[in-house]
Amino acid sequence: MTKNKKEHDLAIIITNYNTKDLLDNCLSSVFKANHSPKGIEVIVVDNASNDGSVKMVEKKYPQVKLIESRQNLGFSKGNNLAAASSDSDYLLFLNSDTVIEKDALVKPLKYLKNHPKTGALTIKLILNNGEIDYDNRRGFPTPWNTFCRLFGLSKLFPQSTFFNAYHLGFKPIKKPTPIPVIAGSFFMISNKVFEKIGRWDEDYFFYGEDIDLCYRLKEAGYQVTYYPKVSTLHLKGASSGIRKETKEITQASQKTKLKTTKASIKAWELFVLKHYALKYPKLFIKFLLFGITLKGKLRLLKLKLKK
Repeated sequence: MTKNKKEHDLAIIITNYNTKDLLDNCLSSVFKANHSPKGIEVIVVDNASNDGSVKMVEKKYPQVKLIESRQNLGFSKGNNLAAASSDSDYLLFLNSDTVIEKDALVKPLKYLKNHPKTGALTIKLILNNGEIDYDNRRGFPTPWNTFCRLFGLSKLFPQSTFFNAYHLGFKPIKKPTPIPVIAGSFFMISNKVFEKIGRWDEDYFFYGEDIDLCYRLKEAGYQVTYYPKVSTLHLKGASSGIRKETKEITQASQKTKLKTTKASIKAWELFVLKHYALKYPKLFIKFLLFGITLKGKLRLLKLKLKK
């Protein structure tokens, strides 16, 4: 249970695995950013890194609450562990491959405080190539949305509400707007709401946990908001190594790339089975899972050929 009175306004929680340089840049930006009057606490969970991440944090950022795990707990377990140790009214789950701007903490926090119906929010994430990260503002992977994505219909009709309800090409990008799903890269939420809906689902190791959390927020009657009044650089895939946007700067090993690729497919399957298996015809779910498995095998084959 959470305490009634918290010491800090905001806890910035970062789960790290072998991203020392990225983590360094991220933490530097966090401490350079503007903070609210009650201040922040920064919590880093290190998932048994072997790249010197722990020593770097201890040496350069002694004010950080550092939690060392002897094994790779994954994203959900690591975040839950940090959240349980926090003493803040609000939580920001932040990827180590982000570099936040000056007002990226205070403005979203103010919005969240002033909009109690908003359960969680994110900001505009900008990729390394200057484009908007549309994976940070998307729809749920319903069977139809997944079908359109798997077979390329969403790319053929990017502005369509019918064919591209996954990447929301028809939604405004310059003003705050409710959307179904935001990414765990920058996920701000009230500590009370986080506890109420049951924290991150630890069945997800890496990927999919953000979709699941947004789904449970919706089920509990909360809105999820895209707040583009501030932005942050997102070096997407630099930690996992499976994105072309950051292939030149990734620190991920081949082993990590294979593991995260498998985890992303498993997460997709897990979400469908948890939330849609009883809502749609069994034959359609089987066809959908077949498509996800096939796409996963193709991803793994492509990755192995690049070795």
